[in-house]
Amino acid sequence: MYDLIFYTTERGDSPLDDFLDDLDKKARAKVAAHLSLLEELGPNLKRPYADLVRGKIRELRIRHTSNQYRIFYFFQVRDQVVLVHAFSKKTRQLKNTDIDLAEKRMADWLQRFPAGGAR
Repeated sequence: MYDLIFYTTERGDSPLDDFLDDLDKKARAKVAAHLSLLEELGPNLKRPYADLVRGKIRELRIRHTSNQYRIFYFFQVRDQVVLVHAFSKKTRQLKNTDIDLAEKRMADWLQRFPAGGAR
């Protein structure tokens, strides 16, 4: 079992919570089911559910009706999965701006919590 940690800014804002709050009930349930798979399988979760994006950044891939959602994450100290960015995917390819933001948040998190995330 892996520990899912939502990235928070220094001020305590959680972009993942904001993303989830904006989803309708059915989409939120679908995302929650995928997060449960990630929590259970960690790095053993493969395509079509998860994939490597760039460097240490991975993506959770969620398809709900005609929408696609992505949650970027990375693994930190053994059993921790830090979820750093989520968005509705509207184009065929991932945008570099989304990947760059995820990497920036990962660097920020690792600087603030080098030995592991806040629990």
